[in-house]
Amino acid sequence: MQRSMISKTLSTRILKPSTRLARPSYDPCDVFINHRGIDTKRTIAGLLFQHLSSLGFNPFLDSKSMRPGDKLFEKIDPAIRSCRVGVAVFSKKYCESHFCLHELALMMECKKKVVPIFCDVKPSELRIKNNGISSTKELERYQRALEEAKNTVGLTFDTLKGHRTKS
Repeated sequence: MQRSMISKTLSTRILKPSTRLARPSYDPCDVFINHRGIDTKRTIAGLLFQHLSSLGFNPFLDSKSMRPGDKLFEKIDPAIRSCRVGVAVFSKKYCESHFCLHELALMMECKKKVVPIFCDVKPSELRIKNNGISSTKELERYQRALEEAKNTVGLTFDTLKGHRTKS
């Protein structure tokens, strides 16, 4: 029930189906769902994808929109650049992922409207972790994007309580 409320908020207040543009032949996505798969793929991210699809939107979720053999950045980066709205589903392990942080930074750099959903985590708990993969320059880029998202009105969701509120 609460997950559909998040989808409804996105579809009625942010995307507004009546204002959709005709799609070019390459079929860009309407909503890019940025998430940490280990935490949210089978819960909120997957359900959000299904609900938005059922409403006639074209969401992008890596596990649903990509095929084996696809190059990650060759599919994900163009999807971000072509999307109308980004949804960043923040979770406990989100900031441990170079891929999540890259996607978030690209959405912010492309000036996309980004709706944060804080799933089982408070914005103040989100911190960049240096895992040795990213350069100092990349870490600074990720930090800027994360701070921008943390300072954007979003939604919070508690999977144990099934509770959604504005953050």
